[in-house]
Amino acid sequence: MNEQGILSGLTIVEGSAFVAAPLGGMTLAQLGADVIRFDQIGGGLDYGRWPLASGGDSLFWAGLNKGKRSLEVDIHSERGRELVEACIAAAGTFLTNFPARGWLSYESLSSRRADLVMVALAGNRDGTSEVDYTVNPATGFPWATGPRDYSEPLNSVLPAWDAIMGGLAATGLLAADRHRVRTGEGQLVRIALSDVAFAMVGHLGRVAEAQLERHDPPRDGNYLYGAFGHDFPTSDARRVMVVALTTRQWNALVEVTGVSRAVSALEQGMDIDLQSVSDRFEARDLLAAVLKPWFEARTLNEIRAAFAGTGVSWGAYQTFSQLVHEDPRCSAGNEMWEEVEHPGVGRYLMPGTPLDFSAIPRPAVRRAPGLGEHTEAVLADLLGMTTSEIGRLQRDGVVRCAHSAVTP
Repeated sequence: MNEQGILSGLTIVEGSAFVAAPLGGMTLAQLGADVIRFDQIGGGLDYGRWPLASGGDSLFWAGLNKGKRSLEVDIHSERGRELVEACIAAAGTFLTNFPARGWLSYESLSSRRADLVMVALAGNRDGTSEVDYTVNPATGFPWATGPRDYSEPLNSVLPAWDAIMGGLAATGLLAADRHRVRTGEGQLVRIALSDVAFAMVGHLGRVAEAQLERHDPPRDGNYLYGAFGHDFPTSDARRVMVVALTTRQWNALVEVTGVSRAVSALEQGMDIDLQSVSDRFEARDLLAAVLKPWFEARTLNEIRAAFAGTGVSWGAYQTFSQLVHEDPRCSAGNEMWEEVEHPGVGRYLMPGTPLDFSAIPRPAVRRAPGLGEHTEAVLADLLGMTTSEIGRLQRDGVVRCAHSAVTP
């Protein structure tokens, strides 16, 4: 049980799979909540999801369940479901992306505890299935992503909508818990993945643009829409992205790269003002051509040295391996990261919460549990069951108690 963190004292039962719900639970666990994930004996739908360690363990599962406790129970049996229902009632807070119907419906679960807070994640508002990789095609972004001459939709490998949904699930749970503290009322909080995705499309102005201006922006490669931003190759076969959202950033870029004379000539020849973000966007192709030779003549390290302390907004493209081995922001030198031993996998860098509170120390990073590692402790803590009672459940195949010599 996590006794550190700003949410210490909050207990949450989690029934989940894949990204959004486990991420929501992990977000709360890394802030100090006691998050108890229950899984079917042998592991749930995402227990073996790629990427995998050399021994076959899921690094995906290990990554999204850090800091939680694990209850391994036969949820296909009546006795197993009764145990889960009792744990949810004892905790008083439930986060899930399992279908919220039948024994997992709010009506059924709240009959055991009237002030239950339950956050239920779904694909669509009507309860039909949807995942990140099916809702993303509907957002419009795949048709706005990729080179100008590309004729097919281009998906993203990042499950962005799942990631946003996980954060919103945690926010919704904490908001409902605050309401319960103030009023004593529990409630069901519903959130649909398609709503999350389409709301973000609206927040970014793309819905208004399509409705009011009646057009879709064309693909534009790696240019930044509405401002100047582009990628450039370096002399040592690396690549960098440079962005000038503000006038200060633009002027710093012009000064460091020494292109002020060419920029002035463009302004005069095109009758534009490159202090204007809109004009910089309109002239983006010519500006990229003016800047490209400067980058091509320098290595990444030379560019890094030239931009240091100047106010230029830029970043180097990196592979995952380059991120891990070359970027100091992804290292034990950053307090968010710690090297932690994970049984069966090895010792590697694990991130804690990105939130840094001034009034409370940053909690230690805690690995994901082994499947069923805390079954005995959870049943004893939440339900007050004795060792002999838990032993009988294990002998009957209702639960599985996996013991680990490693403290999480």
